[in-house]
Amino acid sequence: MLKIAVIGAGSIGFTRKLMMDLLAVPEFQDTEFRFMDIDADNLRMVTNLCRKMIADNNLPARVIDTMNQREAIVGANYVMCVARVGRLEAFQHDVEIPLKFNVDQCVGDTLGPGGVFYALRTIPVLLDIARDMREVGAADCMLINYANPMAMNMWAVRRAGGVKAVGLCHGVQGGHKNIADALGLPKSDVDFICAGINHQTWYIQVTHQGKDMLPFLVEAFEKHPTLSIREKVRIDVMKRFGYYSTESNGHLSEYLPWYRKRREEIPNWIYDKDWICGPTAGYLNECRKRNDEYRDLYPKWMAGELEYIHLGARSEEHASFIIEALETGRPYRGHFNIGNYGFIPNLPHGCTIEIPCYADANGIHPAWVGSLPMQCAATCRASVSVQEMAVEAALTGNRDLAKLAVLHDPLTAAVCTTKEVWAMCDEMFDALAPWLPQFNGEGRTWKEIPQPDGATLRFPRPAGSFVPPTLR
Repeated sequence: MLKIAVIGAGSIGFTRKLMMDLLAVPEFQDTEFRFMDIDADNLRMVTNLCRKMIADNNLPARVIDTMNQREAIVGANYVMCVARVGRLEAFQHDVEIPLKFNVDQCVGDTLGPGGVFYALRTIPVLLDIARDMREVGAADCMLINYANPMAMNMWAVRRAGGVKAVGLCHGVQGGHKNIADALGLPKSDVDFICAGINHQTWYIQVTHQGKDMLPFLVEAFEKHPTLSIREKVRIDVMKRFGYYSTESNGHLSEYLPWYRKRREEIPNWIYDKDWICGPTAGYLNECRKRNDEYRDLYPKWMAGELEYIHLGARSEEHASFIIEALETGRPYRGHFNIGNYGFIPNLPHGCTIEIPCYADANGIHPAWVGSLPMQCAATCRASVSVQEMAVEAALTGNRDLAKLAVLHDPLTAAVCTTKEVWAMCDEMFDALAPWLPQFNGEGRTWKEIPQPDGATLRFPRPAGSFVPPTLR
């Protein structure tokens, strides 16, 4: 019987999807799920919904709910992190404070001021999850991380977590669908290789029955009735770079210095009818809306008045397929977030990359990709430089390094002076102080352990001495 802990399980929609994906595998229908969240109300709702789905399908699986992280992880074979540290209160500061300094973010969870400060408060929580996994998890317990900012979080876990870990995102699957739709082909007929960094991964190979489709993509997107309207940034980048990028129009627009630098020009690049296409604070507003909707829909789901996820209706999320491959030996290929140890030679050693990987009973096996096209690598390297400084700042509590990370962010650099960056970061440090203990005199000291590849592994010392306010 597998034991799977879900940290941040109060994400009502995502947690249900991940659970039902796993229960679609016959060998996993007796899984014990441990749901943990700091929001008692959300935890109650998701637990009740999941127990109802298990009962309605007459399955032997069970759900145990707890607000104690360590209790959730005891004996766990896998730990999934889907937490948003600081919830919507902190997210609001990530978006609204930079906006006062003309840094206009649609999402703010991967790069930019929002992404950097999101990493600063999420990394300590992930390291505490890793500590509990080392101390009370099952042997070889694996962290499956869905929490953003993916690249920074996974880099920190590799440096200081001391556990097996993989980062997962569905951006590659979403871009694959767009390409197939633009070409007018079924997804199953479009083969591809994607490589880069999370949210800036590039479709460096696209084929149909062995034919190279890259030369036809720009025209196909420009002629498509909806993609041509919704994906203006991605199409413009593809016209100039020659390659399509994984992430949505709104996401991509805030990772680059060209599309959100002048407020009067932003409407030229976004589609304001959908949050994912680029409107200011689009995802923050969408999260607020969803939170209200879930509370309204909860009693209808519980009463059976509304449809919910059916057993066997498996999503494209990688998690269940990876666990199935590791536990049963049935192989699976996907694009995962792992460390760059020579797989993409023209990206920095040790950074987090998203590349094709295979999973089977012997583990997860990354595929060597080779160098990215120079223009794609240049854009990724600019982001990696920000990530590297932010990770180091999160691990050491170095305020100046955190500010330097924001200073080098491409969008921020396009609109802010150095003085404005310092003022913006000071305001964010003040507003987000409850979630940034390592910068407020409550931080850790680190035990450094040199690694064979030249990296340094840092463990908190003394172990178990510090619990972030979000998990108290």
